[in-house]
Amino acid sequence: MNEKDTLRQKWDERYRGMAVDEARAARVLTDNLHLLPAHGRALDLACGLGAHACVLARAGLQVDAWDLSPVAIGRLQAHAAAHGLALRAAVRDAVAVPPPPAGYDVIVAVHFLERRLAPALMAALRPGGLLFYQTFAGVGPGPSNPVFRLARGEILRLFADLTPVVYREEHDLGDKDRGLRGEALLVAQRT
Repeated sequence: MNEKDTLRQKWDERYRGMAVDEARAARVLTDNLHLLPAHGRALDLACGLGAHACVLARAGLQVDAWDLSPVAIGRLQAHAAAHGLALRAAVRDAVAVPPPPAGYDVIVAVHFLERRLAPALMAALRPGGLLFYQTFAGVGPGPSNPVFRLARGEILRLFADLTPVVYREEHDLGDKDRGLRGEALLVAQRT
């Protein structure tokens, strides 16, 4: 079994017993829904069970949702059909086959960190397009492997060709029982 198959099997097993829960959408999207365009094309990258794809579809966007896990995609397709949500969910390895240049008005990526994909994500935004990105950073819950955690300020460096609209990264400042801990979030625009 190769590395991709092992990874797919891990995520399939995780998603097998879970239900699609639209309420689990990340703060980067739920706190900034007012920034979404009234129409356009959106991508939920490494979508898992597709909470973000569902939110985007309910907002009136044409949504593509990609994940490596066939189990996650199958569950998302069933949820979308049952709730009348128009979205296209597909099994796709975005690292091997990144989104096309200028293909999207909105891209959402949450808890997915593949640094080599950053240039392709920026290029995949249409002029004026928005990237909603949130992932693990610093210390806190989430993966212990530093490869899967951003360094302080790294999210701004990864997407330096975009204009930051919203940025939040608190690390260990102040009252550690409040706020956004162990994660960084960015909404940025291609100008």
